Amino acid sequence: MIYGSLVALVTPMHADGRVDTDALDRLVDWHLAEGTDALVAVGTTGESPTLDVEEHIDVIRRVVRRAAGRVPVIGGTGANSTSEAIELTRAAKDVGVDAVLLVSPYYNKPPQEGLYRHHRAIAEAVDIPQILYNVPGRTGVDMLPATVARLAQVPRIVGTKEAKGDLSRVRELLALNLPQSFALYSGDDATARESILLGFVGNISVTANVVPGAMQRMCRAALDRNATLAAELDAPLAGLHRDLFCQASPIPVKWALQQMGRIGSGIRLPLVPLDPQFQPTVTKALSQAGAI
Repeated sequence: MIYGSLVALVTPMHADGRVDTDALDRLVDWHLAEGTDALVAVGTTGESPTLDVEEHIDVIRRVVRRAAGRVPVIGGTGANSTSEAIELTRAAKDVGVDAVLLVSPYYNKPPQEGLYRHHRAIAEAVDIPQILYNVPGRTGVDMLPATVARLAQVPRIVGTKEAKGDLSRVRELLALNLPQSFALYSGDDATARESILLGFVGNISVTANVVPGAMQRMCRAALDRNATLAAELDAPLAGLHRDLFCQASPIPVKWALQQMGRIGSGIRLPLVPLDPQFQPTVTKALSQAGAI
């Protein structure tokens, strides 16, 4: 089981949209130096919808090689086609990831039985630890706790990332009779501290892209059940938790990293650079968090 702060890593790009592999290597090195507990490559924050299959797997491969076993690497391999998700998961396994993250099928809005069969099919097809990912605000479908409970009994399904941003959902998941080895991760930075204090084991984070050390320390304090320290560490980050979503992620976080000199300006259509009206807001949040 992976504990703590898991960064949902951006995919750096040149101004013309090409993947910037040198900047990607530097980001991995920075996260290792800052204590990030695991790297999630090519999730939603990594612009998975706009990378072709070759790019998708190449970015995961490069993160695995650069991390060199020093921290776990999780590859984002979800798709709204079950067969495509199986292919991506096989490819990620072949390049050496420790686990995969599988977003619920988006746009086609399957019922709960469809979600169950989709994830069971992937688990039966590929021998690698698999983490579910529920983010109804993006996918249009909400994986209910009862479905999570069913899937937790499927071999190779080892955890879930819950990004609904609702503490009542957090409590529902914690109340389930889940296997002790089944990991519950927050996918919502604004409620991550409280989720971990309640019993989640970590946070798959957008905020960690810009303040990796601070997020790792906050998550560690929450895991240690030091609620006072966790709150103190989280308070300066509250602006980032909120304002890195002032436009669709990863628009704000990529702009923030560009201002920090960590990456270039590239982002792929249909996403566009951060609207100037939001730039002072993100800059203020970065300043409050001590990132600039």
